[in-house]
Amino acid sequence: MGAGGPRRGAGPPDGGWGWVVLGACFVITGFAYGFPKAVSVFFRELKQDFGAGYSDTAWVSSIMLAMLYGTGPLSSILVTRFGCRRVMLAGGLLASAGMILASFASRLLELYLTAGVLTGLGLALNFQPSLIMLGLYFERRRPLANGLAAAGSPVFLSTLSPLGQLLGERFGWRGGFLLFGGLLLHCCACGAVMRPPPGPPPPPRPDPAEDHRAPSGGRARRRLLDVAVCTDRAFVVYVVTKFLMALGLFVPAILLVNYAKDAGVPDAEAAFLLSIVGFVDIVARPACGALAGLARLRPHVPYLFSLALLANGLTDLISARARTYGTLVAFCIAFGLSYGMVGALQFEVLMATVGAPRFPSALGLVLLVEAVAVLIGPPSAGRLVDALKNYEIIFYLAGSEVALAGVFMAVVTYCCLRGKDAPSGPAAAGGTSDTEDVEAERDSEPMPASTEEPGSLETLEVLRPRAGSPGPEPEVEAVPGLGHESV
Repeated sequence: MGAGGPRRGAGPPDGGWGWVVLGACFVITGFAYGFPKAVSVFFRELKQDFGAGYSDTAWVSSIMLAMLYGTGPLSSILVTRFGCRRVMLAGGLLASAGMILASFASRLLELYLTAGVLTGLGLALNFQPSLIMLGLYFERRRPLANGLAAAGSPVFLSTLSPLGQLLGERFGWRGGFLLFGGLLLHCCACGAVMRPPPGPPPPPRPDPAEDHRAPSGGRARRRLLDVAVCTDRAFVVYVVTKFLMALGLFVPAILLVNYAKDAGVPDAEAAFLLSIVGFVDIVARPACGALAGLARLRPHVPYLFSLALLANGLTDLISARARTYGTLVAFCIAFGLSYGMVGALQFEVLMATVGAPRFPSALGLVLLVEAVAVLIGPPSAGRLVDALKNYEIIFYLAGSEVALAGVFMAVVTYCCLRGKDAPSGPAAAGGTSDTEDVEAERDSEPMPASTEEPGSLETLEVLRPRAGSPGPEPEVEAVPGLGHESV
């Protein structure tokens, strides 16, 4: 990391209250990614109680993940309209209510609507705003901050999975769901600390593109979701990569516990396999985030992301014939390393691709595309298990999809987008920080500032230095939905 303290008034503080926001983001990320996988420890009991198959029970986690990703545009709009804190508080209440209501379910459909839809929506309303706030507080240290926040996923996965197993043995799946609902109330506490970073508000600037759509009162209406980001070639490449990745990335983790149980592994040891993945992942994510923040590597983060995807896919392919507990442990270690690298880099690549002003809208659209893939991947894998009674083909299929995503990202980036990889930030100009931004020049284009009255479409103005500018005068960028009035 570079020497010196945060640049007050010239950009994100890279510290201070940002560490509190980072801690809250750590918890939210842990629930968002760890919770749908931890619920899988109850699948055997759900099968017995409802007389369902793997594919039917896998829909609980799949719907939860699909809501987490598919409601991305809705979350972006709500954040723009109401601000991060209000959206996260409402999301925490929804997530908790979903699991509590699920504990009283008498049919699988009721589980889909409560644990799947309500809890998934609540997690979504916490996950995306937390990432937006993290981007507002960190710039030079952003790769490391992303890696530390992403470490919440393995930490929570390594604890929620055995906890769920213990609660299921003592209280049944209904008692486990009820207690998990209480745990999700911690999301409300995390939302309460999401205050915007300090900074002087800039004067409003007119947006000519919106003038012809202005209402009769003369005030310009601001776009709640910027779909123009879809015209960016680099963003399209990222979206295709994420779709291919999501088809197979989560399948081994979701089916791993039941695969081990069917292979004769005791229930407690089978649940511990997910904990092994989590322990390795805990180390991999912050380490990869710190590595990606180095000045020489930060311009090439897309290639690191491609390498992580390829490694994850090859791990699935090589370990498809794992049968003994020892080989399953070896698979979990290798899978945890590559999975942690993917988790640490995916949002850093997106922010470097589209820039901070367009990140909220871009993230919402990416999560929507990823939701479609999640609705296809795990349920299809569960149906194949029901039909073939064989997990080997599932590992081959999932590994091929993830490896293909890595190859696609690397090849297209090298052949078509090399011109956008050159560093354009202070690091390229001989700055002292090892983690200065190297985003493309388009990232410094501001979004139109809102001219609505306070309490309507609030904005938070983030001051960042213009790349390569010799003077100290900062450039103003508007990031939607995070105004002081909204919190």
